[in-house]
Amino acid sequence: MTSLVYLSDSWRDEVEKRLKSALSPQRMNFITSSMSNIYTGCPCGEDRFLFFAFEEGNFKAVSTGTGEPPEAEFKVTGDYEVFARISRSEMGSQKALMTGKLKLKGNMIKALKLASVADRINKVISTIDTRY
Repeated sequence: MTSLVYLSDSWRDEVEKRLKSALSPQRMNFITSSMSNIYTGCPCGEDRFLFFAFEEGNFKAVSTGTGEPPEAEFKVTGDYEVFARISRSEMGSQKALMTGKLKLKGNMIKALKLASVADRINKVISTIDTRY
């Protein structure tokens, strides 16, 4: 398999396939939540987003794109490189939030509780051969 371009449609499809097979509702703590990550400073020159939704721990949706992201319980904004490091599992999401590398709109306490779940997602994403 050739490497996929980060945030491309083919990369998103691979993320969806792997999340559905790797993360059971139990492993996702039966969460019902959604998150829009807004990437600034992207190499393409446009801001991009990555959206996830889970319902009772079941993977519901993932989408990528430009423009206004889907409505979500959490809206996280940060630099492309910070999100890329998180996607490669080089940095934890909780550390990125607590050090101000990411900005959060939503309930910070709940977001910190869900950080371990986000790290599970990123652990799966990090296994995809990706060009950043």
